[in-house]
Amino acid sequence: MALKYAVVGATGNVGREILQILSERGTNAKDVSAIASSNSVGAEVSYGEEDVLKIHDLASYDFEGIDIVLSSPGAKVSAEFVPRATAAGAVVIDNTSQFRMDPDVPLVVPEVNPEAIGEFRNRNIIANPNCSTIQLVVALKPLHDLAHIKRVVVSTYQSVSGAGKSGMDELFNQTKGIYMNEPESKFQENFTKQIAFNTIPQIDVFMEDGYTKEEWKMMVETKKILDPSIKLSATCVRVPVFIGHAEAVNIEFDEPITADEAREALKLAEGVVVVDHRADEGYVSQIECAGEDPVYVSRIRDDITVENGLSMWVVADNLRKGAALNTVQIAELLVSEYF
Repeated sequence: MALKYAVVGATGNVGREILQILSERGTNAKDVSAIASSNSVGAEVSYGEEDVLKIHDLASYDFEGIDIVLSSPGAKVSAEFVPRATAAGAVVIDNTSQFRMDPDVPLVVPEVNPEAIGEFRNRNIIANPNCSTIQLVVALKPLHDLAHIKRVVVSTYQSVSGAGKSGMDELFNQTKGIYMNEPESKFQENFTKQIAFNTIPQIDVFMEDGYTKEEWKMMVETKKILDPSIKLSATCVRVPVFIGHAEAVNIEFDEPITADEAREALKLAEGVVVVDHRADEGYVSQIECAGEDPVYVSRIRDDITVENGLSMWVVADNLRKGAALNTVQIAELLVSEYF
């Protein structure tokens, strides 16, 4: 089926990754339009190894004839342009937070709740979850099917690419500046504290209950995607890593489950790779997952502090599976099952 795609936010980290993945998975370049703000009009972005696409201005772009929009421009921008795109007949798969908790908009991770995609007919919108939520629920789903999950406590170690290109630049410039004896405050714009050689236990703004918005997203999105009965507490931390999010996950189940049973279930799960050897280097770290598609699970073990508990380590490339790849996978299912 010959479909026309538009990638909104094409000059950003996620937009560029979406274009790369579309190219890898066989979408024809002539059927893809790259769209960004007026500041980028006239520029070009790579599409695969050989092709380039000229940037169109989002403000004046006509979505008539576009079948699928893959969107990652920021929540405020999505709020403005998405109704215009859907009115023109396009289905928008939006990677921002704008529509995630809208009850009429499905929030989808293809390995977890692919059946929810059909709800796109409500508003012609499908929401892509938060990056930290995606890798978590991909790892939780096979375990929840095996033994019902009661409670999750998760601590995240999130790379600066989650804050965009400017976040990556800030880590680079601060690190270089420290070695050049320049004050780190000179390069501090994106984060509340120095990120070079430091960790920051705040991602997004604080809410009244003391949790941050990022932590809230993990709580409510996990319930919407996987099971509303799951209780979840998160602590989200920004770390001086360029690409890749890691999560230390503690899970309490309603019924007994062994580490061996969990390991076997995860090995069979779609989108999961288990690397769990109880030896030096027998696990996956963030630097090793960069550029990779799977969610990696390591350090699977009994949680000795609670009955029916397990602990594990979950790592994924936040720009790929945590954003761009998940968006493209949704589009592929949308086309194969509903178009």
